[in-house]
Amino acid sequence: ISVAAVWGAAFVLMKDAIERQPLFDFLAFRFTIATLVMVAARPQVLKALDKEVLSKGLVLGLLLGGGYITQTIGLSMSTAAITGFITGLYVVLTPILGWLALGQKAGKKVIWGVALATVGLALISINGVSIEAGQIWVIICALLFAAHIVGLGAWSKGINSYALTVVQLAVVAVVSWIGAVPDGVQAPTDFSGWFAILFTALFATAVAFFVQTWAQGHMDASRVAIILTSEVVFAA
Repeated sequence: ISVAAVWGAAFVLMKDAIERQPLFDFLAFRFTIATLVMVAARPQVLKALDKEVLSKGLVLGLLLGGGYITQTIGLSMSTAAITGFITGLYVVLTPILGWLALGQKAGKKVIWGVALATVGLALISINGVSIEAGQIWVIICALLFAAHIVGLGAWSKGINSYALTVVQLAVVAVVSWIGAVPDGVQAPTDFSGWFAILFTALFATAVAFFVQTWAQGHMDASRVAIILTSEVVFAA
């Protein structure tokens, strides 16, 4: 719940920041700083980067980075409201992917939770319904975010959560730089821009993803997905 609250606050801060700085550049600075801070805070984490952590972190990081990229493409081709709603459909896709990939069956409480969360997202997000090409990209985004949650739930048990988080964030940083470099890297130009980057890097990325990685070693992935939809409520 605290992660969802921080992500909701980050959305408010990012709204103005990404109007003055390209999103890929924003994400590149955000995830790079978050990775460096985590390594600086606990340098011994580098010794924990074994083959298992690196391989699993690489896959999870690519899913997460791919989610951000497809969401960005979809947002550029559709409305923010529809993009937010379709992205939030990972709450529906998570138990489906968990069942298909891992054979996990959702209980009645989870099914009701998914249904209620989806209706809530629709009431908050949708002002009108239309069919646009950009929505396909956002559906892919929702699939990638759902796959990330399912993968994190399956792989975070019995593994160094801190090290796994560092690898994921580093991979997203690399993916973001690939998107940022071609048109020239643009750093923030004012205090509010840097504040948004530092807040999201420290609290909405380093701390938040560590908490999520740790929590998913103890919680069912479908329940995590339901809780994370409250990000939309906190943002509002």
